[in-house]
Amino acid sequence: MPYIQLNNVKLFYVKEGEGKEVILFSHGLLWSHKMFEAQIKYLSKFYTVFAYDHRGQGQSEVTEGPYDMDLLTMDALEFIEKAIGQPVHFAGLSMGGFVGMRLAARYPDKIKSLILLETSANTEPVENLPKYKFLNGVVKWFGVIPTVANSVMKIMFAQSWIENPRNKAAYKRWVKELQSNKKTITRSVEAVIYRKGVEDEIRNIKCPTMVVVGDEDVATKPEKAKFIQMSIPNADLHIVPGAGHSSSIEKPDEVNRLIKEWIEAF
Repeated sequence: MPYIQLNNVKLFYVKEGEGKEVILFSHGLLWSHKMFEAQIKYLSKFYTVFAYDHRGQGQSEVTEGPYDMDLLTMDALEFIEKAIGQPVHFAGLSMGGFVGMRLAARYPDKIKSLILLETSANTEPVENLPKYKFLNGVVKWFGVIPTVANSVMKIMFAQSWIENPRNKAAYKRWVKELQSNKKTITRSVEAVIYRKGVEDEIRNIKCPTMVVVGDEDVATKPEKAKFIQMSIPNADLHIVPGAGHSSSIEKPDEVNRLIKEWIEAF
């Protein structure tokens, strides 16, 4: 599995497939490229698929100092230039979507199309901050302990998915992934919860854009997706029934279908 040394960080990534169209997946907070395993496996049959871990997450380097969305956007820009070398279909989920919107608005020549999953153009809602700050404080001192992991799972996944007995093994697997985060994950959490909004900036996005959201998403509710769709000219919106904040895991077949149909138009 390869790494790439950028100007000030070493990022881990995977590459599968040899198709003409290139898709780059960018994951959400507290996860890694693994949240796109089903997409990588399926879509690499048709396209060239990359997925990387943000700095400080997954298997990428943990760098010193504070993180913010502008820093992570520059990481993605440099990754596209050095590892790929051509415009990409950028698929970002939550935190990855924060990066994707900034890329498409600021560096339009790098983004062929934008796929936004469970994300928001706004700052973090004020009502969420006390809970997120508390959980982050616990992690800073004790790591992602089981009580924190189970609380986060209720934010990350649809209630119907969590309560479905068929997902018991998957639930345990993703709790374990959460608990594998180091205490330094708090830097990434702060980058997300204190992010600036890009409500005005996304109106400048010109590339084709598809917005996807789970109808049970409690972290970035469907109205956030609707705002993005209304703000970006000619953007498409798809609502995935029975999905929460992690549709790539909860409803992989539906997400795969939407992305393949989207890319087929190019």
